[in-house]
Amino acid sequence: MDYTTPEIRSVTVTRYAKPLREGGSLPALVEANDDFLYVLKFRGAGQGTKALIAELVAGEIARALGLRVPEIVFANLDSAFGRTEADEEIQDLLRASEGLNLALHYLSGSITFDPIINEVDSQLASQIVWLDAFIMNVDRTARNTNMLMWHKELWLIDHGAALYVHHTGPNWPEQSHRPFAQIKDHVLLAQATELDAVDVRSRQLLTADRIQAIVSLIPDEWLTNELAVESPDEQRRVYSQFLEARLASSAIFVNAAKEARNALV
Repeated sequence: MDYTTPEIRSVTVTRYAKPLREGGSLPALVEANDDFLYVLKFRGAGQGTKALIAELVAGEIARALGLRVPEIVFANLDSAFGRTEADEEIQDLLRASEGLNLALHYLSGSITFDPIINEVDSQLASQIVWLDAFIMNVDRTARNTNMLMWHKELWLIDHGAALYVHHTGPNWPEQSHRPFAQIKDHVLLAQATELDAVDVRSRQLLTADRIQAIVSLIPDEWLTNELAVESPDEQRRVYSQFLEARLASSAIFVNAAKEARNALV
């Protein structure tokens, strides 16, 4: 699967179809002005725009590595959109989310990945484990796989919990050299027998230019001044530096994943 510099389309939400209450942040199924259905992630939900940043950056990193991720779009929510919504909780969420949100193309007819039923080969399992260790994604467990089967292919969804360190304050870039302890709970860890080879290939694919191109997609209005720098460009630079430093020390999180796998099997 070839990768090019990502181009994120913008759509306008025209219809709120239904809430998807299995998500803690109350994502919703919506229709946009291009007549497609999307799973909308709201900026007004609990983790705010940081969850949208994680969804965008992690999703496009996954795509750069050749993994399948539904198309990510910027989704505009008009100020008048929630006025007719009867549910007060949803109405409050819509009001808090006016402006630019994020959505993923809805994979109609997809089913949730079941580790008992669905088989994943060792290379793909290793790619996904490597990705989640790199982006520090805590949310790919047997209880909540955040993977879908669609047309007999495996698709990755819901990366809002990745890059969780950007919730920890201005010193979070220093954590780039730390192992990812939560990898021990990864749903595909047992099958991830090719982590060393995947590490080599992933480091080749994720060049500094490619990382910076992905990070450059973060809209100014999603960025806050919590990273101890002021301008949006400086904040994006922090994200890029963190990811580049983490990639440079990938042996740390790869070895941690291998040790966790050895303890598991």
